[in-house]
Amino acid sequence: MLVAVVVRVSQRKIKMTVNRISDTFIVTENCVKCKYTDCAEVCPVDCFYEGANFLVINPDECILCGVCVPECPADAIVLFDADSATDEENKYYDINVKYAAEWPMINERKDPFPDAILFDRLKGFDGPDKTDLIDPTAGEGSDE
Repeated sequence: MLVAVVVRVSQRKIKMTVNRISDTFIVTENCVKCKYTDCAEVCPVDCFYEGANFLVINPDECILCGVCVPECPADAIVLFDADSATDEENKYYDINVKYAAEWPMINERKDPFPDAILFDRLKGFDGPDKTDLIDPTAGEGSDE
């Protein structure tokens, strides 16, 4: 999706085209059935949304600050660049967009699933792609 932005520099207006799809972080497969929420707690713009067993980022709200990336113990948050995205990243971009519109916002830390470590690829999970395990049910979200 292309968005035209008009910037006023002195007395001149300069029109810039920004490719919004390239400018976001997304949550990817390793979050499924782990759902660590450390990332949501530190996000300054509350752009994380909670499903029953997965979190997503709303690409339209993400400001690219990157504060969430080092907070994710599952290393599940990546920078999405439409020009160089893999098929997997494109699939998860679409998942983030879809569920950010359906699930409640979360901005607090909650306990991960008790068996999160069993589904964490960084901890040795070597099972099939977890995409089919995403529960489309909304999570509880935050009170705010």
